[in-house]
Amino acid sequence: MNNMKKNRLSKSLLGITLSVSLFASANLMMAPQSAHAASNVSTTAASTSTSISGKANSILTTGKQYIGVRYKFGTQKGSTSSFDCSSFTQYVYGKNGINLPRSSKQQSQVGTFVPRNQLQPGDLVFFYSPIHHVGIYMGNGKVLHTYGSPGVTISDMNSGWWSKNYKTARRVIH
Repeated sequence: MNNMKKNRLSKSLLGITLSVSLFASANLMMAPQSAHAASNVSTTAASTSTSISGKANSILTTGKQYIGVRYKFGTQKGSTSSFDCSSFTQYVYGKNGINLPRSSKQQSQVGTFVPRNQLQPGDLVFFYSPIHHVGIYMGNGKVLHTYGSPGVTISDMNSGWWSKNYKTARRVIH
């Protein structure tokens, strides 16, 4: 009975967290568009910045919907009952109109190289040498990815294991 209460509490907290995340993401997506419309800026740089930010927010919102979904190495393309790291990124980006290859090594060869100090939300970040882990950079040193027992989760890539094993990043949002 105690485990059932803990499980129910965990699911409730997850639901609340997702709701708050979606609300915050929606507010972030609306603010740049409103400011852009209010200022009547029509430069290419401003519209490119807005579209990258909007696409990144859409990718992150899609990915956050799967927080807690279990990790399973070798998960088939398109599955949402489990993910491995590269099937997760392939699925999330695919839902947002960006086709990625299946493996993390292959994904590390698409798009354009991004130095670590220039990462933007929506960039793919890669770990290990040789590369065999990928995640989605969220900003503020956070990465959305899946591995082991937490499944789809958010980690701090600027400390501990993730920082030490960071390898490279690629920008695939254009």
